[in-house]
Amino acid sequence: MYHSPALLKESVDGLNIKPGGVYVDVTYGGGGHAQEILKRLKGGRLIAFDQDEDAWENKIDDDRLTLVNSNFRYLKNFLKFHRAIPVDGIIADLGVSSHQFDVAERGFSTRFDAPLDMRMNRNQKQTAAGILNEYTVQQLSVMFRQYGELSNSNLLANKIAAYRKGKQIITSSDLKESISGLIDKRNEDKYLAKVFQALRIETNNELDALKEFLMQSLAVLKKSGRLVVISYHSLEDRLVKNFMRAGNFEGIVEKDFYGNTNAPFELICRKPIIPEESEILKNKRARSAKLRIAQKI
Repeated sequence: MYHSPALLKESVDGLNIKPGGVYVDVTYGGGGHAQEILKRLKGGRLIAFDQDEDAWENKIDDDRLTLVNSNFRYLKNFLKFHRAIPVDGIIADLGVSSHQFDVAERGFSTRFDAPLDMRMNRNQKQTAAGILNEYTVQQLSVMFRQYGELSNSNLLANKIAAYRKGKQIITSSDLKESISGLIDKRNEDKYLAKVFQALRIETNNELDALKEFLMQSLAVLKKSGRLVVISYHSLEDRLVKNFMRAGNFEGIVEKDFYGNTNAPFELICRKPIIPEESEILKNKRARSAKLRIAQKI
């Protein structure tokens, strides 16, 4: 299977679908959410985005579906082009698909000895290997600290810089070899996961893209439209939580002269929805999923 969506029913239920409405799936992937949305539409419309061309092999044959081969940071432009503004609901399933993790040559997984590619859009030039070989020590340190939340980011960056003086870092085994002295064998998988996460976020500029998408979602949603987001790590979830709560990424709720709050959304669920144990047993990648749902005021 290309991808098994986490919290599938809960997230699509969260859209509160109107049969004739217009909906957007900004992370099409294997088409799991799209298929469920289309089941609930009667004459409505679905616009789906995915920057990974592999996802196009999963295109559902349905006249109500329009697929856009683009990053969701260009949401507003493409919805305007397709005359789909305003929309009734938007869903985003963030992170990496099972397909991307499982195809070795994509370079997303620590399990394989493969080239460190990590590009979600393979038309872009920058790869994870390029970052490791070209960034300064300071740039690497900041990246690992901010996106991997690694406390020894300076030491990690210096280890990589020292290694690449003798040999370029091209594959995952090169990277592991360059930092082998830093890794406690008891926590090796967890540590490497954070290193790979930082590289993936930087390679794809993921957090800036997420911020742009969230700001545009507010602009294209109609009143009472729903925003549904599934995130998989704290950096994503913090941005989504703060934006839904306050309309900004600091989470500071602004008030008018009379003390009334100016929050743009009503939270449908105060706390994130997480998978049941039964779902995690069937789909281990669902274990870190957090679902948040908000409605535009």
